[in-house]
Amino acid sequence: MTLGWKLFIVFLGFLAVLGTVIVIAFRERGRHIAGDDIAAQQAQDARVMTMVFSSIIGGMLLTLLTAWLVFFVGE
Repeated sequence: MTLGWKLFIVFLGFLAVLGTVIVIAFRERGRHIAGDDIAAQQAQDARVMTMVFSSIIGGMLLTLLTAWLVFFVGE
């Protein structure tokens, strides 16, 4: 497997993480919540922030995958 294909695999993983975060964030923000329902707004914000910050962990795992593919997987 060439370096280009290895990086392409990582790029697809990045797109999967990014796409998931965007879809879930927009779906969550698209829900209509009453303006005076502060608890529901805070819960919605918490769900969006949980997804965003958990995707950071996914990005870190992609970094490890990149290093493993580039340095340890032979051709």
